[in-house]
Order: sequence, then structure tokens, then C-alpha cells
Amino acid sequence: MDLPLYLKAAAGVLTRRSGDTVPATTVTRSEVTVDRGHLAGYDRVCGFRLTDTLPPTYPHVLAFPLAMRLMATAEFPFPIVGLVHVANRITVAGPISATTALDFQVHAENLRPHERGRQVDVVAVATVEGAEVWRGVSTYLRREGRAEAGDRGRTQPPAPSAIWRVPASVGPRYAAVSGDRNPIHTSRVGARLFGFPRPIAHGMWTKARCLAALEGRLPEAYTVEVSFKLPILLPATVAFSASPAWEFAVHDAKSGKPHSAGTVS
Repeated sequence: MDLPLYLKAAAGVLTRRSGDTVPATTVTRSEVTVDRGHLAGYDRVCGFRLTDTLPPTYPHVLAFPLAMRLMATAEFPFPIVGLVHVANRITVAGPISATTALDFQVHAENLRPHERGRQVDVVAVATVEGAEVWRGVSTYLRREGRAEAGDRGRTQPPAPSAIWRVPASVGPRYAAVSGDRNPIHTSRVGARLFGFPRPIAHGMWTKARCLAALEGRLPEAYTVEVSFKLPILLPATVAFSASPAWEFAVHDAKSGKPHSAGTVS
């Protein structure tokens, strides 16, 4: 998110209440091309190999400015600042070449209640000559009222497949390649303003890092769903686990507290 847009979003906290409808607007952009240097930087931060095929999470980065433009409008039901990204679902119709120009459409839908408030889906669709090649659904939660305890029903985490040491630099590095410069990821002061003792990792970085660990084993077409649970406080040591049934998760390496859980279908 660029600075002017972020300031506009922050001002929305003071000027708008939560609404009851989603915008009827669809934000579009045609012929979006990939900067190969930017793609390489994204691959390095997230752990993907450098190839001519886009990682499954990379179109999310391309669509992110459109999503932020939509969410910054007065018609969007919630202010951007304070929203929690709680889930993301991506459907890949097949490999997408880095040389392919993509047309994007972004809209909001499915405003609904949640046990901790209300949530809404922001849907981004990428097409090539009218055919859908990628779809991403990001679910955002607006906390309203008292939050429930987060430890209920916690189960023993699976045996780790790998241990990852996540440096503090992941926050600003991913912010630079994703455009998501929310200060909770890059600034200790910004993180503390929202109740975190130090910056937290982006949820979409965590998802990308998990898919990078599965690279080479994923089918050509699939859907990958992830729920984001407790934030990763940077720096951190986390445990990644993956099962033959296409389930994967990230937990705190010491306490076992869950950070994210996902499935590939």
C-alpha cells in the first residue's frame, strides 16, 4: 500500500462507521505484465525457485493495489486499518508464464457475521483473453465486541517436516515486494499500536513460504486454502509440517501454538 492510500485508509477510521453492504463496484486493470526483477525478488523472499512460471501466490501481489483501492472507498463496509486477514483461498487453473499479460477484476462479496465480529471476502480474478486462469479470495475480519479466547480446542501439532528461522527482516523485505507496507509488519511502534509486542510476519508470506516448501510436488491445477491463526512475532522459529493428504501447517517451534493451517485440493 503506498503512503497516500494508507493515509486515506487511516483517515477512514475516524470518518466512517462499519456498513452493512459491500461496494457494487468492480475494480479492473488490463494487460498487467510481470517485471522479472520484481518476480525474482519475490521468489527470494518467499523461498520459491527462480523460474519462468509464476508462483501461485504471486498474482495476489499483482492484484493487491486494486484490492486496496476498493477497500479504501467510502462504500467498503470497514476501515482498512484494524482489519485482520483471517483466511485466503487461491485456485490455479494451470501454470501461468511470467511473459503472460493478465487482466484483473477485484470485487467484494459475502459480508457475514463471525463469532468475533463480521467478515467480508475480497475476490481477485485474473483472466487471459477472457478465460479465468487464477482466482484469489481473501477473507478479512472486522473485530466487533469481545474476542473469544484463542486457545480453545487446540490439538497437539503434527511432527515437523522442517524448522524455519524467520528473521525480523522478513517483514520489511516482504513489504517491499508485496506493496503491503502496513506498519504492523515493519515497525515496532506500529505493531505496538495494534497490540503486538513486535512486528509480525505477513500472512501471505507464510502461505507463500509453505507453498515454496511444496514446490515441485503440486499439481498443475489446484485450490489451496489457508486459515491464519496466531501471528508470527518477528524474529521467530517455527515448525512446518506437511502430510501426504495435502494438509500443511505452521506452528511455534517451542510452544506448538498454531500460526496457520492449510489444504491443497
